[in-house]
Amino acid sequence: MKDSLICPHCGKVVEKYRNPFPTVDIIIEMETGGIVLIDRKNPPFGWALPGGFVDYGESLEHAAVREAEEETSLKIVIQYLLGAYSDPARDPRQHNISAVFVARATGRPRASDDAKDVGIFYQDSIPKDLAFDHHKILRDYFKRCP
Repeated sequence: MKDSLICPHCGKVVEKYRNPFPTVDIIIEMETGGIVLIDRKNPPFGWALPGGFVDYGESLEHAAVREAEEETSLKIVIQYLLGAYSDPARDPRQHNISAVFVARATGRPRASDDAKDVGIFYQDSIPKDLAFDHHKILRDYFKRCP
């Protein structure tokens, strides 16, 4: 989306671009079964996949590993890219595009950073009201799983 501003010094039109923000979400498969979800500390509240914003100069993969560890205290190994989710309405705060990775982890998750709680859930125990478009992401994930 382009918008324009007038330069206060020369009076010329300056184009201002507004682009979506890159984010990552991670479906963390536990060695003992189930996937990890976090209960968000910040709005929008609710259960969600661990994830967050990609820092400038950071790869999507590095952001996924960093965000997973920051929110769940787990060290993950990325298995594959599930897909990209880009509906402009997927996040009520602003237009974010998410690269969603599937990863594996061992150990015991602990809530940290933006997570007030963390849990391990199975396909039949996923909370009904997930934040963002995470219900759609998990539906795609479970369709792909054997």
